[in-house]
Order: sequence, then C-alpha cells, then structure tokens
Amino acid sequence: MSQKIFIKTFGCQMNEYDSNRILDTVKKIGYEKTEKYEDANCYLLNTCHIRDKAKEKVYSEIGRVKKIFRFKKKPLVIIVGCVAQAENQEMLKREPFIDLVIGPQAYHKINDTILNYVEKKRKLEETEFDAVTKFEYLSKIKTKVEKVSSFLTIQEGCDKFCHFCVVPYTRGPEYSRPPSQILDEAKYLADNGVREITLLGQNVNAYESNGFRLSDLILSIEKLNEIKRVRYTTSHPKDMTNDLIEVYKSSNKLMPLVHLPVQSGSNRILKLMNRNHTIENYIETFNKLKEINSKIEFSSDFIIAYPGEENQDFEDTLNLIKKVKFINSYSYIFSPRPGTVSENLNLIDKKTSFERLEIIQNELFENQIQKNKSLENSIVEVLVENFTEDKTKTFGRSKHMTSVIFDGKKSDIGKIVQVKISKSNRSTLFGEIVDNSNQKVA
Repeated sequence: MSQKIFIKTFGCQMNEYDSNRILDTVKKIGYEKTEKYEDANCYLLNTCHIRDKAKEKVYSEIGRVKKIFRFKKKPLVIIVGCVAQAENQEMLKREPFIDLVIGPQAYHKINDTILNYVEKKRKLEETEFDAVTKFEYLSKIKTKVEKVSSFLTIQEGCDKFCHFCVVPYTRGPEYSRPPSQILDEAKYLADNGVREITLLGQNVNAYESNGFRLSDLILSIEKLNEIKRVRYTTSHPKDMTNDLIEVYKSSNKLMPLVHLPVQSGSNRILKLMNRNHTIENYIETFNKLKEINSKIEFSSDFIIAYPGEENQDFEDTLNLIKKVKFINSYSYIFSPRPGTVSENLNLIDKKTSFERLEIIQNELFENQIQKNKSLENSIVEVLVENFTEDKTKTFGRSKHMTSVIFDGKKSDIGKIVQVKISKSNRSTLFGEIVDNSNQKVA
C-alpha cells in the first residue's frame, strides 16, 4: 500500500523546484502526493530563511499540523530547506513533533533517511553540504512535468557574503552544475511539454563550469525547437558580464526582463551591505542593455531602512527607481537574520521604516500601473499556461512576465498567441486573442 505525502513550500522559486524534485525522489519508495493534510502519512515542510520570522513561521505551521492530527495517527514530519539547515539539531530539541531535519544539500539522502527512521524510529538531521553528489543523484530521477513553464536549477550557493543574507550559510558555497546535466534536463522538459524554462540560481549569472557560462547555456537551450522562451533568476549586479549582456543581441528566445536586485540606490549603504557593486556599475549595465533593446525592462529587490540608512540614502534609492522605472519589484523593511554580520546592528525606528517603505512601494506600484496602462489597445505576445482557477478564462504571461487573462481554449495552452489588451490593473493585463496577421506586436 502506498504512503501519502503532503508537501508545503515556503519561499523562492528554487524551493518550488526542490519540492518537485523531492516528490519525484520519494515516489521511488512508495509515496504519492496528496493535497489534503488529513490524508498524509508524511508531512514535509520546505522552508525559507530569507524573510522575517522564518523560524517562527515553521513552528506555527507545525502547531497547526499537531492540531489536525490530535486524534489521528501522527504522520512522519520532515523539515527541509534553509531553516532546516540553519537550525538543524535545535529544531529536534525544541519541537518533539518533528522527526527529520534535512538541509538543501542533502536531498539525495532523503529516501535512505526516511527508510532508516521507519525502521529504527531514530530522529535525525542531515545538513552536510554536498551539492555535487546531490545533483548527480537527482539528475538520474526525472521530474514529473505538468506545466508549460518550468524552473531548472543550474547553480546553488553564494560566495558574496552580503551582510544581511543567510544564503552562504544555508546553501553553502557557489556550485555550478555540469552543462551536460542541465542540457539533458532541459531536453527532457522540452520533450514533455515545457515551452518556457527559467534557469535558477542564488547567483545564477555567476554560473561557470569549465569555461561554460550562463550565456553559453542560454544559447544552447534555445536550440531546442520546443522551447519558446528562456529566462534566468536571480542575478547579482557584479556578475552581469559582457558576454551575458551581449547574448541579448544574439539570442532569439531570451526574454527582455532582467531581474537584477540592487537592494539600495545609495553607494554608502551598498558598501555597508558588502554588495561589492556601485550604482554607477548598475546604471552602466542598464544603459548597455537598453542600447541593445529599448524594450528590455528591469525588476529588482529593495531593502528599505537598512541600519545606517539616512534621509539622503533613502532619496538616492527613490531617485534610482524613478530613473530606471523598475517593474514587478520586491521591497521590504530590513530584518536581521541570525548569524549574519547585520544581525546585531541598530535598527531604524518602525515609524520611519514603514513611512519609507510606503513611499518606495507607491513609486514601484505606479511604475507597474503606467507600464501596463501603456499596453492597452496594443497587441502582446502571450505564452498560454493554463485556465484560470474558475476555468472561465485562459491565463498566460507576456515577455515581461506580466499576467495576461483572456478568452482562450484548451488547444491554446502551450502556444504563443497574440492578445489585444483592452484593460489593465497593477499586476494583470486583460484582453482577447486576435488574428496576428499584419499586426504590430508590443
């Protein structure tokens, strides 16, 4: 009789990718996915340590699971991901309901760890860094493909050591997968219905394997006829090399949206963050890409009220946003992460922090609104991904990752169609499919 596993994922796209690979792995020992907590023999929580109160969210979630199973047989409870890596043994000590704690570089051990627990009932944490063995193991297990757009991890870890970030401690040093592994996985995805691949990494544009760089990967993947679009995330400004910038000239399938986290518009704050790039560097990259293609847009991440941020630093960030006109960006108030350099720095008062965040977000949201408004009455290329939740419309994304909802049919899924935009809001475009002959595409 098969066992049922419920997987809940917090955080980034890489965690989503990892959860899918974990599911593919545990199927080998008889687990099937369930969407219902109460039916699970195994509950797995894939955690993220980037945002505020990550650890507390894990224990809160476990508290909810305990209530659900108060009068039922307890499931095997597994915590994986970055909080698992950071807290390891402490989680087993603090919460007896947790059975296994497994870090991001030990997923290749998950089946043996589960089977060992079932046999011996011995709680265990597996948090050693072993990215090479992990990817060698996972490359032999095929991902179940159910989406038109899919993530593909090409790089993990970080050597940058930004003072606010836990990634070097939870994901380990930078490691780039061999290109043959990546291209084999891309071919498998393409053969099984995927039409858009997003290449993932904590520092994806730092990818390098025996001289083979991200630019080479992009050009290799786009040779797959079935793949219509290629994206990558998340990048570091320091690693926007000329070969990657130049690939925007030669690539036919690389999408014109660059997610390039700047974090602050102030050089003084960037130095305090240990970001190792300047605003001048950032603007130079921006200008180079705009010269190649004026339709390239930028999105970014912003940390507001970083310790030491003064009014002028904040104004510098606001001015950068006005200059670049970022779309689809993320912004949040600084919160200290355990173990980082910034953990014990003096925080800016909450009132000032929230006031600054509101001003920044209003500017970012206005950029999105105006960008989407400018597309009304124009025709946009959309990769159709699925039906909307209520099944009354079809859903896809533009080249700039903006959601587009329109009247479509099942046969459109997986295709690129032309949609005339009739209206918009901050996050979504609405329209209808049109005959694309003799039409100008935005």
